[in-house]
Amino acid sequence: MTRLLQDYAAEAAQARGDAGALELGDETVSHGQLDADANRLAWLLAEHGLRGGERVALFSPKRPAAVTAMLATLKAGCAYVPIDLESPPARLEGIVGAADARAVLVAPEATPLVDELIARGGLRPDVLAGALGPGPVEGERFAAAFGTADGDAQPAGAPPLHPSPDSAAHVLFTSGSTGAPKGVVITHANARAFVDWAVEHFRLREDDRLSGHPPLHFDLSTFDIYGTLAAGARLHMVPPQTSLSPPKLASFMREHALTQWFSVPSLLTYLARFDAIDYGDFPALRRLLWCGEVLPTPVLSHWMRRLPHVSFTNLYGPTEATIASSHHTVLEVPADDAPPVPIGRACPGEELLVLDRDLKPARPGEIGDLYIAGVGLSPGYWNDLAKTAEVFLDDPRPGRAGGRVYRTGDLASIDADGVCHFVGRADSQVKSRGHRIELGEVEAALDTVPGLRESAVVGVDSGGFEGTTICCAYVGSGSPAPRPAALRRQMSNLLPRYMLPSRWLDLDSLPKNANGKVDRPALRALFTEQVAASERAHA
Repeated sequence: MTRLLQDYAAEAAQARGDAGALELGDETVSHGQLDADANRLAWLLAEHGLRGGERVALFSPKRPAAVTAMLATLKAGCAYVPIDLESPPARLEGIVGAADARAVLVAPEATPLVDELIARGGLRPDVLAGALGPGPVEGERFAAAFGTADGDAQPAGAPPLHPSPDSAAHVLFTSGSTGAPKGVVITHANARAFVDWAVEHFRLREDDRLSGHPPLHFDLSTFDIYGTLAAGARLHMVPPQTSLSPPKLASFMREHALTQWFSVPSLLTYLARFDAIDYGDFPALRRLLWCGEVLPTPVLSHWMRRLPHVSFTNLYGPTEATIASSHHTVLEVPADDAPPVPIGRACPGEELLVLDRDLKPARPGEIGDLYIAGVGLSPGYWNDLAKTAEVFLDDPRPGRAGGRVYRTGDLASIDADGVCHFVGRADSQVKSRGHRIELGEVEAALDTVPGLRESAVVGVDSGGFEGTTICCAYVGSGSPAPRPAALRRQMSNLLPRYMLPSRWLDLDSLPKNANGKVDRPALRALFTEQVAASERAHA
C-alpha cells in the first residue's frame, strides 16, 4: 500500500516505465524517466546538506521539470513550497520569508525574481540554490550550487529516507484576512487519503489522459499530478496561454483526446459563454470535475446537453481539508436552472458538519456553519499557532475527545436525505476565478495607496465567468480623486492580478450603518445596480 506521495511515482515507474507520464507541448517524460530524475535530484539535495523536514521553494512555471522537483523534494524527506511567479515580489517576500526555505529550485526565467527576493530580505543570501533546466542559473545575488545535469552522476535509486506519512509534503499559501498570506501544511497522509479514494471512485486507468490546468501553487493540481501517477496514466499540462482562448482550449481537449477534465468552474463558464463546445464534442472524455467555487446551474446544463456521454461531478473542499472533502455527481440535466448544484456527501474518511451557534447539529434544511472533520484536515498553518487555533477547533461532539474540526467560514444546510448544500460565506472571503481571496487582504493593500480618505471592498456575485466580482468603493482625499487605473497600478505592486478589483465607484462618502461602520450590503447593492446598468446599456 502506498504510504508516501512519492511512492506513486516509484510504483508507476516499475509497472509502466516506458509509458508517458507528463506532457507539455513537444516534451514528454515517461514514468521511468520521471522517477529516476527525481531520485537523482533528491541525492543532490541531500549531498548539499538538505535535511528532512526542511522547506524547498519551487520557482518554476508549470512544466515537467517542476514535477520532478516536487518529487525530488519529497524523496529528500523535505516539503516543497510552490511559488506563484505571477505574484508581485512584495507579496512573495512575505511568503518565502514565512516559509523559511532552506533551498530554492529555480527555473532560468525566475532568476530575476529570486534576485529581488534576496534583495528584499525574503530569502537568505546564503540560501541553497539549484537550477531546473539544462543551463546554469546565476543571478546578481546568487548562483546555483548545482543543476539538473549534475544529477547524471547520482544513483538512479531513491535515497534511503522514510519520513512519517504525517510529515509535511507541501505548504500552500492562501490569501489571509489580515493582509498576510497563510501557509497551509499538507501532509503525505492528507493528500494520499483523497488521491487513493478518487483514483478508485473515478476509476482512473493506465490509459487515462488527464488535464493539468491549474497552476502548481493551486491545490487542485495536487490531484492532477498524484492521481495521474497513482493510476500510471498520462497528464497533459495545459499551457497558460491556451486558457486565454476558448477555441484553443477546446482544441487542446480534442487533440489530446482527454478522458478526464478537472478545473475551476469559471473556466467552464468561459467556454460555454463563447460557445466553444459542440454537440457530442470530446468523444474520449469520460468525466468532468470541478471544484473551487459555485458552477452556475445554467452553465452545467449547457455542458450536459452537449456532452451526454460525460459524467459530471462537483467537488467541494477548502485547501485546509486537502483538495476536496465532498462530492456530488449530477446524473441528469437539471430540470430547473435556479437551484445550485449540491456539494453532496462527504468523501470516505471525511465528515461535513452543519452546526448552529451553540455548536449543535442543525436540523435538516436549517442553515448553519459548515465544519469539516476527518483524514483530510491539515495540521494547521505553518508557524502560526494563533491562526491555527482560530479555525481548527476541538471536536464539540460527545465522545470525540481528541478530535478536531475545521471551521470553513461557509454556510450550508443538509437536507433530509443527508445531502449537503452550500449557501454562501459567513465572512469576507470570496472565490473569484477559482482563487480563494480574503477581501481583508485586498483592503490592506488599498490602505497603502496614497490619495484615499476611505475605501472598502466587497464581492458581488456576477453569475458568470468571474464567479464573484471584486468591487472597490473609495473616497479621495483631494481633488481630483485618483482614477481606478492608477489605483490598480499601485495595488498591483502588492497583489496578484486575480485579486485586483475589476469594478470601482468614486463616491463622496461611503454608506454607513447605524453603528457607524461601512454598510457593505448597501455597497453591494450599488455595484449590483452598476452591473445592471452596464448590461442595459449594451443590450
